[in-house]
Amino acid sequence: MADHVDLDALRSRWHDTLLAAREGTLGPDPHRYADDLLRRWSEPQRRYHTVTHLAAVLDHVDVLEKYADDPLAVRLAAWFHDAVYLPERSTNEERSAHLAERALPEAGVSEERTAEVARLVRLTVGHDPADDDRNGQVLCDADLAVLAGPPSAYATYTAAVRQEYHFVPDEAFREGRSAILRQLLDLPRLFRTPHGAAEWEATARYNLRSELEMLST
Repeated sequence: MADHVDLDALRSRWHDTLLAAREGTLGPDPHRYADDLLRRWSEPQRRYHTVTHLAAVLDHVDVLEKYADDPLAVRLAAWFHDAVYLPERSTNEERSAHLAERALPEAGVSEERTAEVARLVRLTVGHDPADDDRNGQVLCDADLAVLAGPPSAYATYTAAVRQEYHFVPDEAFREGRSAILRQLLDLPRLFRTPHGAAEWEATARYNLRSELEMLST
């Protein structure tokens, strides 16, 4: 997937988020962390989990932030949630959480907020936040919002996912992808925020069912 994202704008967003999350605590230059994260998000093995996805998740967090208890923690979690990503590994979320636990205290973020960021990153394994987990609901909804795109955007998304898993034979990919789609469709609700439920749920379920049907033929 080609990325046409303003990296300087992303650096500015990181800078502002980190300074606000520090709450007056001094720390190293925020841009060194932005550069490291953007380098990670720009790695060549990525086709969907790219800076385009990062920017989209951050944009959706902006839409949903009023539902979060700590929007700053959610934004930081968005930056870290796929910061470590190798398609052939199942430990990406855990490794990404560990990265946040190492980097954020050094960057001047409190232990409490760092722990919340790491918890949120780990939550993206299953996208099933508790009913009272407002931060988790916002992050998971922002991450899954791609499922509610119009047909052309959804097709671009699924093609990029397939490209990331180019090393998986077609039959194995169809089986694995179908299992993921069924897991998502089995959730009582894909989206937990009021906005997500009202604006994205129906379209996302239609897209998922349509993809599952295509994979079955």
